[in-house]
Amino acid sequence: MPAKAVHKQALVETAMRLFRRQGYANTGLNQILHDSAAPRGSLYHYFPGGKEALAEDAVHLAGNMVREMLEGLSAQKRSVRSFVKGYCETMAGWMEESGFRSGCPIATTMLETAPDSPALTAAGKAALEGWMEVIAGVFARAGHKPADAQRQARSLIGAVQGALILARIWRDAEPIRDVARHYA
Repeated sequence: MPAKAVHKQALVETAMRLFRRQGYANTGLNQILHDSAAPRGSLYHYFPGGKEALAEDAVHLAGNMVREMLEGLSAQKRSVRSFVKGYCETMAGWMEESGFRSGCPIATTMLETAPDSPALTAAGKAALEGWMEVIAGVFARAGHKPADAQRQARSLIGAVQGALILARIWRDAEPIRDVARHYA
């Protein structure tokens, strides 16, 4: 990978990590540059739209990361119950590994920017729709009609998002695991 592409990837990954932990508003471009070790010029070269353009790529990266995780679980876990348990265990593990400093890879950014930033709102919507597509597929495979599978997917994502907030506040992953128990 050319050096500049390496810098672009480092900037996006660093922004994703920092936005997830400390939020969009609390993360400055200087911190992203410092933590990524990318030269200042590469930030402006790849992201002439500034922080918002960088955040859009970070949301896409995070959304794809979660979608790939969900697709892997869907391929491995054939029942709704085992899929939901795997999803919740993965999210609980991510929370525990971060010392309960991280949450959903896109939620913090979305809460601070949607709907005021149309580009970031669209990126967040695309990410969530990708997750819903995978999850709805799991419910459809279990015999749910398409509209019900979509509702179940939306409900599960909402439950996990709420559980992530509770887990972060209480510094305990049990609220996430409670979601899985609900589907047992």
